[in-house]
Amino acid sequence: MIPNAPIVITAPSTPAYNTFDLDADPETVIPPTPSKGTAHLLPVDETEGVTSGAVQAPGSTAIDDSDRGTFTDDEFHDAKEEDEHIDAEEMRLIMNCGSGIPIVDGKPKPLLPPIAERHKGRKCLVLDMDETLLHSSFKLMPQHDFTVPVEIEWQWHNAYVLKRPGVEEFLRKMGEIYEVIVYTASVSKYADPVLDKVDVHKAVTHRLFRESCYNHRGNYVKDLSMLGRPLDTCIILDNSPASYLFNPTNAVPVTTWFNDPLDTELTDLIGFLTDLAPVSDVRPLLARDC
Repeated sequence: MIPNAPIVITAPSTPAYNTFDLDADPETVIPPTPSKGTAHLLPVDETEGVTSGAVQAPGSTAIDDSDRGTFTDDEFHDAKEEDEHIDAEEMRLIMNCGSGIPIVDGKPKPLLPPIAERHKGRKCLVLDMDETLLHSSFKLMPQHDFTVPVEIEWQWHNAYVLKRPGVEEFLRKMGEIYEVIVYTASVSKYADPVLDKVDVHKAVTHRLFRESCYNHRGNYVKDLSMLGRPLDTCIILDNSPASYLFNPTNAVPVTTWFNDPLDTELTDLIGFLTDLAPVSDVRPLLARDC
């Protein structure tokens, strides 16, 4: 259970990024301030066509009174009742921190297998892929790091991929102290070959794709309660709040990244996540005021 008075994480007053000493103050873990560099960005037309545009903002399918002119009275009231039912279901999922482990043929079937012996005692670090670890587009980007052919409706297209600065070292470091999971709303035929190129140190233990997301109101939510890991040991890094709608107190929000070569956010997060690893319950430390 989360304490009634959660510990508040405060941002550093200066942009200096250090490894913070938990022994000196075990109640405080301070995340780095996201970088704001915007120099040398690619033109906007080269960052369009994002392959990962699968996550919509929460409530994007809601019906409000301004839409009433497109409905008959009966249709309007039915739609409003359905919307209220969805809102109640959403609140239930948020209060319960997700839908829980799936039941298949009467037996619980979590998304992840039992934790490997080498990872016993480690926390589970869940990483988004697109716009968190990298950016990709079907439009040619001259500065791209590599291409991945993707088959879509029996036609092959090249996905041009840019790696976020520091991603390979970030994965290597995290693989030494966490059970690392990549959980993406993208499809496996695109995400798998991309991860093969980026995860050069084989730090990622498991990969979960779109079919493992919880489809909620058209959003692909990454429901941590389905993983089969204790929620007090789970941390999710994602640029989209819709992705961790059910588990906001497990989230480390990151800025959306497209092409800034001066970005240092992944590197800055290494010290913070290293200090967070031994904390008994990550949720009070990651709790944010809504």
